[in-house]
Amino acid sequence: MIAINDTVFDQAYFRDAAHRIAAAVQLDKRAGDRFAVCFSEAQDWLAFFFAARAAGASVLPLHPSTPYAAARRQAETAKCNWLFYNRLDGEPICEERASEAGQLLQMSSGTTGEPKCIARAWSDIDDEIDSYTSAFVEPQDMTPLIAGPTTHSYGLICGVMVALKRGQSPAILDTGNPKFLLRKLRETERPYLISSPAILHTLARLLPAGEQIHATMTSGTLLPDPWFGQIRAKSKYMFQQYGCSEAGCIAINPDVQAANEIGHVLPRFALRDAGTAREPKEIAVERKGVVVETRDLGYRRDDGMLVFLSRLDDLINVSGLNVYPKEVEDVVMTFGGIDDAVVFRKQDAFAGERVALLFSAEHAVDRAQLRQWCAERLAAHQMPTEIVQVERIPRQANGKISRRDVAARYGTGEFAPVRTEAA
Repeated sequence: MIAINDTVFDQAYFRDAAHRIAAAVQLDKRAGDRFAVCFSEAQDWLAFFFAARAAGASVLPLHPSTPYAAARRQAETAKCNWLFYNRLDGEPICEERASEAGQLLQMSSGTTGEPKCIARAWSDIDDEIDSYTSAFVEPQDMTPLIAGPTTHSYGLICGVMVALKRGQSPAILDTGNPKFLLRKLRETERPYLISSPAILHTLARLLPAGEQIHATMTSGTLLPDPWFGQIRAKSKYMFQQYGCSEAGCIAINPDVQAANEIGHVLPRFALRDAGTAREPKEIAVERKGVVVETRDLGYRRDDGMLVFLSRLDDLINVSGLNVYPKEVEDVVMTFGGIDDAVVFRKQDAFAGERVALLFSAEHAVDRAQLRQWCAERLAAHQMPTEIVQVERIPRQANGKISRRDVAARYGTGEFAPVRTEAA
């Protein structure tokens, strides 16, 4: 049984819908094909997913808000044979058949380059779910609420599929109305909210004093320290998971006490060259002889906790000194009224690279005062040399920020600064 907002769809509904879809799409004849699927209604997408997976087909889930042109472009990039866009009359895309069938196809986030198609066999997905549920038992008696797209692996695998594996009945909730989310949390016994940092932060700010969410799970991007403090205070239990498109979930923290504590590595992986606080390394894991390099910098503590420092691609080298963007962002976001910030690199003729900053705030901020605030809390090489207040920090649908994209857009003059009384 799966609830979608206020409607419950039982097992019989999805069984019948999957049979109907399998017949309409002729899955028995196209089991080796790749299907790009975009439906505006979650129940339609999930029914198609269950049917295609049962038939051993490969599926590329597309976010329900994806425009047709973008959906077709992603289907072509993933070399899908068919695109199903809000109807069961499939549109042929690519004639070439993949050599390997039965895969979950995902487009990488593109935070460090052009998005690419990642293919994972259903057997690997099944192994991930088995490892996940055996290692992470804390939510076993909780009710999973998924406030995010089930077309993303976080909501699909760690939300829906893990819940079903545990014998639970997950609820999928629209994220556009925070008051609706609060109502569903209050109506649910021991709710376990699986969502993005941005949504968790919004709910934490809306909850009245003394009220907590039973349990929260965050993933996708590291929480700024001010956001973490607010969410942790409003969560009786707080979990965090870490992973990547190529490997799935890599680590889980069942009791988060600091934003950068991303968890203990799941038993299905071996951590390669764990690094230390003094000498952090790129986080890389191995499974069955295959090494996945994450392009993330971190280390493992003596207690086994994996600690995240930065994306390697996000490091800013100022005259030979490394700047971790999150350290600067955390300082900026403790300045009164600032609610979001992103730090990125800007080329400099003398230092090679410099720190640039975009931030959003509840009111116009005096940049001279902000500079003074930063100067008292940051080393000279960490100081932003360019500071711009904008209406909103550009985040992707999954809540992540692409610093590469922000830097490129900033370079073209796209971000209009908020008018301030003093600069």
